[in-house]
Amino acid sequence: MITIDEFKKGEISIGEILSVETIEASEKLLKLSVKFAEEKPRTVVSGIRKYFADPQVLVGVKCAFATNLEPRPLMGIPSEAMILAVSNDEIFSLLKVSSDVPVGLRVK
Repeated sequence: MITIDEFKKGEISIGEILSVETIEASEKLLKLSVKFAEEKPRTVVSGIRKYFADPQVLVGVKCAFATNLEPRPLMGIPSEAMILAVSNDEIFSLLKVSSDVPVGLRVK
């Protein structure tokens, strides 16, 4: 278990997916450009490709991201946040919010 103070160190913010690219060398990964309340979008690489027959349906979607993780390269591409989802053997769902929620808003 972690303490409440440790939990508060995590930063979960709402981001809007601006663009999606497949990574040809990978069957699992997508490269997302995500807008937060910052000057420029962040690159997010995520292993969610198998859940979307047409990844372009993600463009314009607002959902939750862990935003204070150290950047981590995946297939040589630095990933600057982590998209959040729930899943088990039968279901997969991004943690989406309604379109009126502003980008950059922190989850509390």
